[in-house]
Amino acid sequence: MDCCSIECGCHGHSFTRRRWMWGAALTSVAAMLGGGVGLRGSTAAAQVAENTSAALDVLRKSISVDVHTHGGTTGITSQAPPSADLAMGMKAGGLAIACLADVPDGPLLGRDAAGVLRALRTPASGELNKYHLGRLDWVDEMVAHHGLTRALTAADLESAHAAGQPAIVSDIEGLDFLEGKLERLEQAHQRGVRHVQLVHYTPNDIGDFQTGIVTHHGLTSFGAEVIQACHRLGFVCDVAHASEEMVKAAVKVATKPLLLSHTALSGSPAMGPTPLVPRQISRDHAKMVASTGGAIGIWHFFPNLDKYVDGLKEMVDVVGVDHVCIGTDQQVAPGSVQDYSKWVHLVSAMLRGGFTPEDAGKISGGNYMRIFRAAVG
Repeated sequence: MDCCSIECGCHGHSFTRRRWMWGAALTSVAAMLGGGVGLRGSTAAAQVAENTSAALDVLRKSISVDVHTHGGTTGITSQAPPSADLAMGMKAGGLAIACLADVPDGPLLGRDAAGVLRALRTPASGELNKYHLGRLDWVDEMVAHHGLTRALTAADLESAHAAGQPAIVSDIEGLDFLEGKLERLEQAHQRGVRHVQLVHYTPNDIGDFQTGIVTHHGLTSFGAEVIQACHRLGFVCDVAHASEEMVKAAVKVATKPLLLSHTALSGSPAMGPTPLVPRQISRDHAKMVASTGGAIGIWHFFPNLDKYVDGLKEMVDVVGVDHVCIGTDQQVAPGSVQDYSKWVHLVSAMLRGGFTPEDAGKISGGNYMRIFRAAVG
């Protein structure tokens, strides 16, 4: 949540089957976008049709992933009951996998007198764990009744994509609910969580976060134990919101790739003036994450999709195309992918902006799949 101050594995016959299944699943997408590749009319219209066809082909061949989302206006951070909205949106835009993030410190968050988002009070003992468990119940109900499947392994992700079945990776944004109890992390794994972010907006005993007061000067000894436990249990370990000093220490502890799921490059010209400056990261910060074999997810807080692609390019120029992914942070504040029906348009904009189909496949999901396989199996 960031309103801070505000692979495919496609080989042989399995590739053929997957491409066929996604061809069927994406037929409605092509129809929605103007009738598919048979579009007639002006040269511009023909170019749009050709570009859309190429984007759909990327989505057929690659497992696309939003590496950080709250699932829209009726998603996990809303007060709405579980529904089919997320599944329908993913189908509409051809998104295969959404990393759906529970926010345990959500009840504490609000804006201070300066308009900055932060924890406004100290939680009662056990309060955040209780809230977090309630959100996991919410996810259980949505998966059981509303058109989604939950992925626990890379094989699950591959199977869901092959079947054209939208899937989620259950995610937690901020481990504030642990309260020093590592066994709660194991309990989260047993509940189907496979992706965890260490810090958010609430001070905890793991490390310092970007928008908070420095209290630990980086990563704590308990934080190091948490990272090691993430590797042992099989979680993607996400260092979004962590201070640069904390990330520097985390890189030394990590034995598997790290993810930084949602940010942008410091001073991003593509974003322009923004209250999110405290949540942007420096070149050195990005390079540290990439050095683990990991990747940096770029959020959707850009004026339009073409500017979003420029934001992706800014990070690719720093760390390379193998270390960038898409973490929209939908739904927090207005952005360029508020509706997953726009996912195929984002891929189309990537191709129009000069990314090759192979590179678009890496950024839109392949790089996360590499991290997930290494971290989770």
